[in-house]
Amino acid sequence: MDRLAGAIERDGTGPLKNEGRKDLMIRVTNLVKKYGPITAVRDVSFEVKAGEIFAFLGPNGAGKTTTIKILTTLLRPTSGEVEVDGFNPSNNQSEVRKRFGIVFQDPSLDDQLTAYENMDLHGALYSVPKKLRRARIEELLNLFQLWDRRADLVKNFSGGMRRRLEIARCMLHTPKIIFLDEPTLGLDPQTRNQLWTHIRRLNEEQGITVFLTTHYMDEAERMAKRIAIIDHGAIVAQGTLTELKEKTGADSLEAAFLQLTGFSIREEETGQVERMRQMARMFRRR
Repeated sequence: MDRLAGAIERDGTGPLKNEGRKDLMIRVTNLVKKYGPITAVRDVSFEVKAGEIFAFLGPNGAGKTTTIKILTTLLRPTSGEVEVDGFNPSNNQSEVRKRFGIVFQDPSLDDQLTAYENMDLHGALYSVPKKLRRARIEELLNLFQLWDRRADLVKNFSGGMRRRLEIARCMLHTPKIIFLDEPTLGLDPQTRNQLWTHIRRLNEEQGITVFLTTHYMDEAERMAKRIAIIDHGAIVAQGTLTELKEKTGADSLEAAFLQLTGFSIREEETGQVERMRQMARMFRRR
């Protein structure tokens, strides 16, 4: 796989040289995102080291998705500084997009295409040369145990197979970092375990940086080297699992999480359109 990664870099379609600190993949300083009078992210700061697995946890509506959208060039911050591999996502969208792969919480595959066709389309969009693309697709589908199903339509895949295909697809253009937004939601324990085994292998063997969100505390506890917990748009704690447990006096990550964020049930984080509707209702009441 290293040989293929090197070939992508030589062809100009892979990650470029890091322009910032070489030990950091992400640097966020005093990040703020507002939607009119609503502040979704409040003065958030954290760093993710190159090659680490970093968990970004929080209740529904805490600001996780907004932060990820800023990191992945989908939103512009109101204020603050953000760097991904030394590049500003707002000013250098193309360079940042070369550097990451992403698996969204919601399915993003075309279920009317085969597994191979989904992979091939992604490679073409990222300008991976055709010969190299074929080799990468075969390698990744074998890695995620999907090569024998490459000609099958995705609509006939199980949830676990779809997730494996989405992760394989996000790795096709050889990113330096992958964002995993609730990647195991709705999967059975066996499939979840298999998926994380694949992700850990990518991290350990290829040095891929992993930025993950999950509501399964056992996954973050088992996988992440460091953890940041966000609530009501602000970071309430960050550090290693041991540091978070010591801070809260808890005996598990789940107990520490509840100590830091409370026990009340939260609603799902609203999208930008709904935020605008909320703002309109607020102005009408004035």
